[in-house]
Amino acid sequence: MKCRLCGSPRLRSVVDLGATPPCEKFLTADELDLPEPTYPLHLRICEECLLLQIPALILPEETFSEYAYFSSYSASWVDHARRFVHGAIERLELRPEQLIVEVASNDGYLLQHAVAAGVRCLGIEPSVNVGAAAREKGVPTVTAFLDEDTAAAVRAEHGPANLVVANNVYAHIPDLLGFTKGLRGLLADDGWLSIEVHHALPLVAEGQFDTVYHEHFQYYTVLSAQRALATAGLTVVDVEAIPTHGGSIRLWARPDGAAGAPSERVAELLREEAEAGLHEVSGYAGLQASAERARQELLRFLLDCRAQGKRVAGYGAPGKGNTLLNFCGIRTDLLEYTVDRNPYKHGRFTPGARIPIHEPERLDADRPDVVVVLPWNLEAEITEQLRPLVDRGTELVYPMPRLHAARPAAAVPEA
Repeated sequence: MKCRLCGSPRLRSVVDLGATPPCEKFLTADELDLPEPTYPLHLRICEECLLLQIPALILPEETFSEYAYFSSYSASWVDHARRFVHGAIERLELRPEQLIVEVASNDGYLLQHAVAAGVRCLGIEPSVNVGAAAREKGVPTVTAFLDEDTAAAVRAEHGPANLVVANNVYAHIPDLLGFTKGLRGLLADDGWLSIEVHHALPLVAEGQFDTVYHEHFQYYTVLSAQRALATAGLTVVDVEAIPTHGGSIRLWARPDGAAGAPSERVAELLREEAEAGLHEVSGYAGLQASAERARQELLRFLLDCRAQGKRVAGYGAPGKGNTLLNFCGIRTDLLEYTVDRNPYKHGRFTPGARIPIHEPERLDADRPDVVVVLPWNLEAEITEQLRPLVDRGTELVYPMPRLHAARPAAAVPEA
């Protein structure tokens, strides 16, 4: 394995999570007796350019041609997208005839707000099923993976983009250099690129090992993102720390000729990374121990529940949850089933662990003693959703970044 950014063979282990199946390959009942392929899940860091990465063992075409993740099933995520679109239109003073292009636009969760605002837009989405859902919302969507050829074809038909949005996709690309050139190819010479991606700072500092899975090929600091974008003549001019996915960064970049000096926020986050040790290889050394500690903590809790005769179910079936379940070796004796708002997953089973997935109403019918919430990054939203269950005595537990129980905020009495 060589670094996909700089080509160096000097890669050092950060966390080895064993071998797991692809985290979004949910099994049907007919597939339970068939072989299930697994792949090493081993995060390394390049000693030269400090890019965190895993080997590209699964091609995006295997994951994204038909995809189980629909962004719109999270109300807080849709609201996050709405606020971003309105803020970007105001910040960049976008006019109706100008163009917003979103790469990996999913089911139109974000661009639907551009449509509503009357700004011309286009989604580029490789998954046929979620792209169809976007078009049903009235969001123009091209079914394609972004590369330099796709970028050239889109630009030729629609013109250069004034804003290119690449939210939660910059980690999903094994051809990092080609994809980055594709982003530049979409962009007007005076345009803006906005990228949201999980930040390596909370990943390492809080031991968020479950955010590592096969469709995430690399993990960024501001420093490594700057280096990656520079390969296509793009300069990071601003950055925002945002709370999504347990701690992300929103990078604003422009073509070199239009960039200007970076904001103070760029310098500030670079300082925070350096102080945390992430501009040195040694700063990543503790993630393996953090992962093992979290596994032991969760297993002790579930085994105690089992010994006490408590009934334990899950909430959600996200990719991070499947990394957690498989690394911890959790099966149906410790987690009877999980539920999910996405109908695509109902009646299926989680990869590897083979936990059955039901509709959320199952929790209301069963009233389990404990519910373990796997998409822990949505704690506020899910805690409020499950308020009636907790009020009836169910314990709501979040396994990451540290195992803890939560209760909904007290209701405010009506005046």
